[in-house]
Amino acid sequence: RRRREAAVEEEVEETPQEKKLRLAKLYLEELRQHGCRAGVLPCPGKGPGQPSSHHILLSLQVQPPDPADIRVLRGHQLPVTCLVISPDDRFIFSASKDGALIKCKWEVESGKRLCVVPGGKKGTEERHMGHASHVLCMAISSDGKYLATGDRNKLIMIWDAATCKRLHIFTGHRDAVSGLSFRKGTHQLYSASHDRCVKVWDVAENAYVETLFGHQDVITGLDSLSRECCVTAGGRDGTVRLWKIPEESQLVFSGHQGSIDCIQLINEEHMVSGADDGSVALWGLTKKKPLALARQAHGMQDAQGLQQPYWISAVAALRNSDLLATGSHSASVKLWKCGEGFRKLEPLWDIPLVGFVNSLKFSAAGDFLVAGLGQEHRLGRWWRVKEAKNSICIIPLKQRATAPGPEAADSS
Repeated sequence: RRRREAAVEEEVEETPQEKKLRLAKLYLEELRQHGCRAGVLPCPGKGPGQPSSHHILLSLQVQPPDPADIRVLRGHQLPVTCLVISPDDRFIFSASKDGALIKCKWEVESGKRLCVVPGGKKGTEERHMGHASHVLCMAISSDGKYLATGDRNKLIMIWDAATCKRLHIFTGHRDAVSGLSFRKGTHQLYSASHDRCVKVWDVAENAYVETLFGHQDVITGLDSLSRECCVTAGGRDGTVRLWKIPEESQLVFSGHQGSIDCIQLINEEHMVSGADDGSVALWGLTKKKPLALARQAHGMQDAQGLQQPYWISAVAALRNSDLLATGSHSASVKLWKCGEGFRKLEPLWDIPLVGFVNSLKFSAAGDFLVAGLGQEHRLGRWWRVKEAKNSICIIPLKQRATAPGPEAADSS
């Protein structure tokens, strides 16, 4: 009883900040314990000098996907440009180049379309419609409360993810909004644009925070995790950048030869990017050159008599694991393993999918991969794959039977 009273007293004396920190630690501990049981999230490692212990080698556990098991969700009339999965893995939100069918919410288990937000004509955005131009990017907050979407018409729209009701419109970018990401565990939103700048917003307060400058060309993609920083792909300026928000500073990385079109963080220390020169790069945030570079990652194509590499149009990482996915219009999605402590990119399997793979996302649990397909690239109309279906594909990732534990090995 005395101990309980002391605990209550201690709780009363906590500042709001201390309480937040205590609850966050509790939550992380729960996640860690759950993750060790599920074999997906990082388990406690042996020490800071052994980073591999913090990252699950999931590539060893996943079986090659069977093309017959891929589920196709149809509903968008024009190419799917972007998608996100809700944090609980129950729903997929997708958007496209459609004028009339801008944003959809799908239930993963049944494949049903639960909600459609129709688009409108340019200038009608204030009348509680969807976007009036191509949606290029979207992000969902880590508590699943807010969904953000960005369009060619310079607008960012904030939605209630549960009801699909629009809450705010953020204006301020001077060109197409091409990247969005919520900082994990917060309602802080980062946005990137073809106007070459990154903006920071507080969604819960419906407020603009600041603008960061540095890229010399259009920004084509953006991602963030828990730290107060984000990473961006700078198109033809040939750089990937890490933005440290509180310091208002940036680190510049270079390694691709072409336009860098997509980027994602794997964990707090590593990221992956893809470019139109056909290369996929694996980066460590402490080195300015790639740790590994796969050239012509999706092979070569014959374009008007010239041999050119297939552009990398989408990358995805299963957070805190060694498993990556890349997409192009080469009729397949490729799965990769980050080998040798993130110093090597090893191809695993090809998953046949026809069309431009404009968006890729792993489920949080790592049991499926979602691809957004279109007859055209999300940013333009350079080629058209006529036989492609504008659709969302759910690719199940079955895990192998786990290896016997040490007790079983001892007994044998």
